[in-house]
Amino acid sequence: MNRAAAKHLIERYFRQLTEGCGNGDCTNEFCASCCNFQPLDNNSAAAKALELFKINAKLCTRHSDPSANEHTLDSRMGDAGICPTKEEFSDVHFLTENNVCTILHFCEEEGDYSTLIRAIGRIFSNAEALMKSFRKDECNAAGNPDSFDPTDVNKHEKQSEQTSETMGASSVAALPDEGVHEMFDPSEVTVDIDAVRRVYDRLLAIDQVEAALVNALIYLTPNMELDLEYLDVYETNPDYLNIFIIVMENSNLHSPEYLEVALPQFCKAMSKLPVTALARLSKLWSAYGLSHTRRIMETFQQLITFTVVSNEYDGENLVNDDETVVAATQCLKVVFYASIQGGDVDVEHNEEDEEESESDELSLHELLGEERLYKKGPRVDPLEKEVGVRSIDSRRPLIPFEDFINESLNEVVEMDKDFTFFKVNAETKFSFQSCPFILNVITKNQGLYYDNRIRMYSERRLTALYSMVQGQQPNPYLKLKVRRDHIIDDALVRLEMISMENPSDLKKQLFVEFEGEQGVDEGGVSKEFFQLVLEEIFNPDIGMFTYDDDTKLFWFNSSSLENEAQYTLVGLVLGLAIYNNCILDVHFPMVVYRKLMGKKGTYLDLSDSHPVQFSTRVSKSCLNIPVM
Repeated sequence: MNRAAAKHLIERYFRQLTEGCGNGDCTNEFCASCCNFQPLDNNSAAAKALELFKINAKLCTRHSDPSANEHTLDSRMGDAGICPTKEEFSDVHFLTENNVCTILHFCEEEGDYSTLIRAIGRIFSNAEALMKSFRKDECNAAGNPDSFDPTDVNKHEKQSEQTSETMGASSVAALPDEGVHEMFDPSEVTVDIDAVRRVYDRLLAIDQVEAALVNALIYLTPNMELDLEYLDVYETNPDYLNIFIIVMENSNLHSPEYLEVALPQFCKAMSKLPVTALARLSKLWSAYGLSHTRRIMETFQQLITFTVVSNEYDGENLVNDDETVVAATQCLKVVFYASIQGGDVDVEHNEEDEEESESDELSLHELLGEERLYKKGPRVDPLEKEVGVRSIDSRRPLIPFEDFINESLNEVVEMDKDFTFFKVNAETKFSFQSCPFILNVITKNQGLYYDNRIRMYSERRLTALYSMVQGQQPNPYLKLKVRRDHIIDDALVRLEMISMENPSDLKKQLFVEFEGEQGVDEGGVSKEFFQLVLEEIFNPDIGMFTYDDDTKLFWFNSSSLENEAQYTLVGLVLGLAIYNNCILDVHFPMVVYRKLMGKKGTYLDLSDSHPVQFSTRVSKSCLNIPVM
């Protein structure tokens, strides 16, 4: 936090301790307006204010009675030719496009923006006031900022307060069983987004307003974080999401003034939103279009990068423990799913899930306490489930997947510890593998390596245990002995026998021995084995696969004489290579990987596997020619 902002915050704590907030029903024990508060002298209050600043204690909002001066202000503004004074603008308790431009017009005539700055600071630092601001029914739909009537300043506020009270009380009471969220479509919010953007365009052109917005956000976010964590304010009033929508429309959030203090605190508050609120926010952002969604994505990315390069991480100080990086990554996930929803999505064409037989008997992994390491199926992200769309459903996202990768973060992530958090301590420690879109291929490969190694060691222990019980010689490794001149026959026959007789042996660590050659396989022999096997399998002369010189991709040879079982064995070899951390120079069209993830192929998959056929089909579709 910069010195000016810290000083301002301490002064606010001091005034709260000496003057109070003015609310006779205040329950904040650190406020002079609380009935149980013990008065302090100025010296004691100053020391206490510094202490409250250090612990980021809750701040009260200055309390005022909006009905006290409403009649006076309305009557003056209703008189022809009489404009409101500086003091009367203090009765503005939330913002609309009309009253902002009215205040702005007044300040321009006076040559003094202090009235506007105070109004912005007061509203943007108060969650209740900001939540009521820029409602669709109050904002000027025409979008003409120069045609506002000063008499509208308080008239619109009264209407908005009545609407808010009606929706907040009666609507919730009307649906006690169904829940408050079922009243709302995720894409519908009560904020006039266009009005907010027009207001920001005018405000951010004024230099003095920037500091007011920064300071207001610093004061606002600690209270929001507490409200979301302990009071479940979104559950009682879903319009609480309006605050996050309005703040994120500020196009300057990526600037250094915000990155230091305000934006980190804001991201922490956003990460406390329930998953239903995050899904609504993601749905809304998905409709924004590329430029606005990209700006939001880059805002969170810049915060992550700024925080990472500004700190040093080691074995004791992990980036996983950095609250700012974690919160910004969780916020970035909302944009990630917004990008998927805003692009081309295929939620159909899914392979039917095979029903798994349930058994009451504990598996050996469960008996050994390893069930968390070997859960069946991939982990489902709660936000992914709530938005109803998966990464694999995306054919072309709004923002390319690679733009979500943060290279600065990947340089400091310690994947061995991160993997442990992901597999074992997911409830208490954050793992970046829960947000895999931010990781690059190298980092993901490290996570896959640790996963495979743990499985190998587990199979080794299980083999030793079985051997001890059955009194047999332990065989902890998967050993293959092959001849160089018959490498395909030897390898495929041996692997076929293993897959039929004891498929669990495929999970063991692989050791390869070439017949007639001495040497211990420490990884190099296995890599050579896979390289030789793949050269044979993908050799065009063998006839199992074809290679397209234009796309640089392999495809299955429709004229091959090999049966389906042979292709199954090829897949087994490829899986073994990946499992034993051997990088393969094999390139298939995306439809192959989508198929492995449970998606059925459609004609759209021809675009990268068979581009000529795809363009022909598209041309015929455009000309309304039946496709045979």
